[in-house]
Amino acid sequence: MAAPGADDPVTVLRHGSAQALSLALMRARNRTLQWLAAFEDAGALRLVEVDRFSPPAWLGGHAGWFQEWWIARHVQRGRGDAADAQSLRLASIEPDADRWWHPQASTRAERWAMDLPLDEALRAWLMATFETTLELLAQTPDGDDALFVFRAALWHEHTLGEAFAELAQALDLTPAVLGGLWPEPPQRAARAAVALPARRWTLGSGRGGFVPELEKWAHEVALPATEIDAQPVSWAQYAEFVDDGGYDERRWWSDAGWAWLRAHVHEHGPRLPRYVEQMRRGVLLRDRGRVVHAAATQPVRHVTFHEAQAWCRWAGRRLPTEAEWEHAACAAASRGFAWGDVWEWVADRAQPYPGYTPGALARPQPAVAQAVLRGASWLTAPALRHPKARRFADPARDQGFCGFRSCAL
Repeated sequence: MAAPGADDPVTVLRHGSAQALSLALMRARNRTLQWLAAFEDAGALRLVEVDRFSPPAWLGGHAGWFQEWWIARHVQRGRGDAADAQSLRLASIEPDADRWWHPQASTRAERWAMDLPLDEALRAWLMATFETTLELLAQTPDGDDALFVFRAALWHEHTLGEAFAELAQALDLTPAVLGGLWPEPPQRAARAAVALPARRWTLGSGRGGFVPELEKWAHEVALPATEIDAQPVSWAQYAEFVDDGGYDERRWWSDAGWAWLRAHVHEHGPRLPRYVEQMRRGVLLRDRGRVVHAAATQPVRHVTFHEAQAWCRWAGRRLPTEAEWEHAACAAASRGFAWGDVWEWVADRAQPYPGYTPGALARPQPAVAQAVLRGASWLTAPALRHPKARRFADPARDQGFCGFRSCAL
């Protein structure tokens, strides 16, 4: 496989020049505007609360806020990742910007009741903040410190794209509205599991360029020999667990998983993966406002960490560690290991790598212990598709495009 070139989206995000970043930021902002237009066309900018989501107008406005907060208003932006994230900022061009769009100023539920700008006012905010971003970028010399905040803005806007997709699924936006924003999910022919020998592996990313916070820093780990699925678990495989009464058998579930399942059943009734209408005689899935038959070979999605862990126990297998997953993603592609269809739960609990010190983009510690997701989904922006990428999420989170694969015990 050829090394990625200077126009590769991953390379541009992590190492791109000011000129390359300018073009990439334009494409990312156009994508954000396309998402907002889709919600507007569907009449979905003005809505009552949708549980566990932020409204589309907040996501769009937050894209502009992030750029202004970290670029136009950030007096230490030239220091890159060493900047003091708590330092004083310049004033915003919008007096209510921090009240509306600072992520720590409101909860998801509160955002639905806020007086957020909509339609032309929202687009004007996005245009004004983006023009300033491009003006400042044009004055910025190449270099990792100088370009850090611009690369961070590109990374952040791409992550919002998947948040828009999750909300679009929850709101049943149709294919006619979504158009090219939503390609069809992939289907793959079944491949045999991949056997990997014991070895040392460098987990995480090394220094240089833009490194997302959760990838810091590269360190060696010892890996045992293992056998790992070449592909994520499919709907057909997961349906066998459901048909066998997997949701009713306490022995397949961890204590935390069983407590989550009982609470869910008490509140919502019998459990199936989110958006699934039935799993007997084929999987009927609510997808973009329609109920469709999911292809048996497609990876299961919208499952929690608890469900992934329970399936593995039922199947006599286990979730891979993230080191095993990363090694396979980097070293076993030629042997059929495929990733990027769904984000994948792995066995690890979320924690920083050894040697980690918080950078400028470090976030507050969450209140709930989190699990780790690796890879990408078919709706993830190409720039974010990196085998070292990792996300942390509540083990009970199922609104994302999340699945899993298994390893031999």
